[in-house]
Amino acid sequence: STLSRTQQEAFLAMFLFFLPAIILSGFLYPIDTMPVVFQRLTLLNPLRHFLEIVRGIFLKGVGPDALWIQYGALLAMAALVLGLAVVRFRRSVE
Repeated sequence: STLSRTQQEAFLAMFLFFLPAIILSGFLYPIDTMPVVFQRLTLLNPLRHFLEIVRGIFLKGVGPDALWIQYGALLAMAALVLGLAVVRFRRSVE
């Protein structure tokens, strides 16, 4: 929301992000059947890692120790986005 000036801009930006994020998450379309370029892009999508964790725990019955790569990816993405949001927010307040 620090990137948009109005609530309407933020809402429209959310829609522009939401649909590609769902498609590239592996929820609707299997990742291994996507073109290689899109397979690599899915690695930047936090929904992909979340779905791998959910599928691993609920469908395969694996423990959290087998999913440490997905947990690490989500943690790294969260730290990066939080850090960028803090910097942008501080600049907007000043």
